[in-house]
Formats: sequence, structure tokens, C-alpha cells
Amino acid sequence: MIIVLKPSHTPKELTALLKEIRRLGYQPHVMRGVARTVIGAIGDERSHPSLDALCAWSQVESVTPIQKRHKLVSREAHPQNSTIRVRDVVIGGPELVVMAGPCSVESEPQIIETAHAVKAAGAKILRGGAFKPRTSPYEFQGLGEKGLKLLAKARKETGLPVITELLSEDHAELVAEYADILQIGARNAQNFQLLIAAAKTGRPVLLKRGLSMRIEEWLSAGEYVLSNDNAGLMFCERGIRTFETYTRNTLDLSAVPIMKNETHCPVVIDPSQGTGRADLVVAMCKGAVAMGSDALLVEVHPNPKAAKSDSAQQLSLEAFAKMMTELRPFAQAAGRG
Repeated sequence: MIIVLKPSHTPKELTALLKEIRRLGYQPHVMRGVARTVIGAIGDERSHPSLDALCAWSQVESVTPIQKRHKLVSREAHPQNSTIRVRDVVIGGPELVVMAGPCSVESEPQIIETAHAVKAAGAKILRGGAFKPRTSPYEFQGLGEKGLKLLAKARKETGLPVITELLSEDHAELVAEYADILQIGARNAQNFQLLIAAAKTGRPVLLKRGLSMRIEEWLSAGEYVLSNDNAGLMFCERGIRTFETYTRNTLDLSAVPIMKNETHCPVVIDPSQGTGRADLVVAMCKGAVAMGSDALLVEVHPNPKAAKSDSAQQLSLEAFAKMMTELRPFAQAAGRG
């Protein structure tokens, strides 16, 4: 069931309502939107009293049953767009947010130079991999905690919040100590215990779409984050595996309007992983913005040819700055100016 509260409700009234929902045998999950607070009440309506009587409470605007399996991520649960605040950055609001940085943190000079450059070009969040999931065990696996410390240093110098990937439940608290957003990669998109561990840190979670994941499965995976009392969920389309070999993956831009229709959570596009080709990143970013994406996740490196991972898909600092200039009219046309 979904309970929508009136804008005028008080914290005391919310507390009393949550207590009553629990008394009736349901688990409440609070989601705060721009203009409304919504409570998702999870429970078996066949064995517990109906919540319809809550309509009589003065602070309640409506009570609605939800039929979909992914109840909390659904638009039925939360008709308005959710926004996520990360320090001074708001994702899902009127402004297009660009997250940029290297695939892997390789050294202090590399990440510091990149952080200053992407900020100057207009990026709002710094990305960088400290723990890297690689296809081969012999490839560069990242700097680990040292990489996290370098990201934190770059944040201190530039003021940019940091997003980095979480690979292991054992590292959840460590990564959350340094990062502002936890990224769950495609290979772990249905690693439900990892999703729960990420959610329980309290940090916003960016959930990438799995290599062969249907949208229904993606939405259901996201439910693990919201159902563990973490409202900071973002979905990131990063390309799916198809028969096509001309690109590394097939970037499904149709996922943007589909997801915007299905969920209130912000939708992000990663064109770097999505295509595996730096020469396609700019075009895919323009398309993503036109489709209604809330944010972009772009790989940028001071010297892509010398990158220790995914060199073919990373933009140079100069190419990124040029792309940001070219994106402005697209963002303005999409109401994201």
C-alpha cells in the first residue's frame, strides 16, 4: 500500500502514523519527494488489516494499493520525481548533472589533474575506480584503499563529491567512508546481498544495468535498495550485451523514457561503458540528454592512450571540455539548461 501525506503534516504526525502502520503488521518505508512525503507499507494484505482506514487520519491525503512486484521503485508508489542531494549537488532536479573522471585511479597526479579539469569544464561529481572488476585476473585491479584516499584528496581540493564502485560486502563500510555515492556495477547488478550492504551504509546507490538484464529485473534489483531504508537510488543504463560487435555493448537509450515512465528514481546514462568507443561518447551523451536522462557518467583521462584500463573509451581532458560546450544547447532544449 502507498500512503501519501499532506504537505502540512508535522514530524510528530509522521511518527504517529509510522507507529500505527507497524502496529497493523506492515513495514513502512518513507520516501520524501520535492512536494510530498510518501510511505510505502510492505506486508501481506491477506493476513493483515487493510490500511484503508488511514484515510481518516488528518495528515493522510490518500491510500492506494500497489500491484507491481517492485512496489517502492514504482511510479505508482511515488508519482513525482525523486531527487537525491549529494553535498551541494541535486540529481534528478532541473539541472543535468555530469559525473566525470578516469575509469581507474592510477596515481595522485592523474586523479588531481583530472578532477580540476572536469570541474572547470562543468562536471559536478568526480568518478574514479579504486577497486576494479576486470575480466582477466592479470589486468590492473585498481589501487584499493589507496585509490579511495586519492579520491578523497581530490574532493578536498576541488569540492567535487565522489562516486566509486563497490565490489564486495566486506568493503562496504570502507568505501562508504571515502565515497559520496556507491556504484554497483553490471556484474553485481543482481548480487542482492551486496545491494543490501550498500543500502545499509546510507550512501546514495547508483545501480548499473546488468549485461543481459531485462528492465523488469533491473527495477526489482533496485527494490533491494529502497526496501532497506535507503531512498538514494539511481538507475544507470550502461549498455547491454547483444549480437553486435561493432561496439563494446549496445547502449539502450530507449531505457531512459521507459525507466522515467516506470520509476520515480533518477536515470543516468554511461556512454563510455555503453559503447566502449571514445568517438561515440559525445553523440550518445547528446542522445541521452534529449531522451530525458537526469545525469551522465563519463570516463575522462589526461592521457587515454596510457590508461591502465579501458583506454579506448576514455575522453581526453580537451575532448571532455569540448563535449560539455556542445551539450549546452541540448540540455537547454530538454529543459535542463
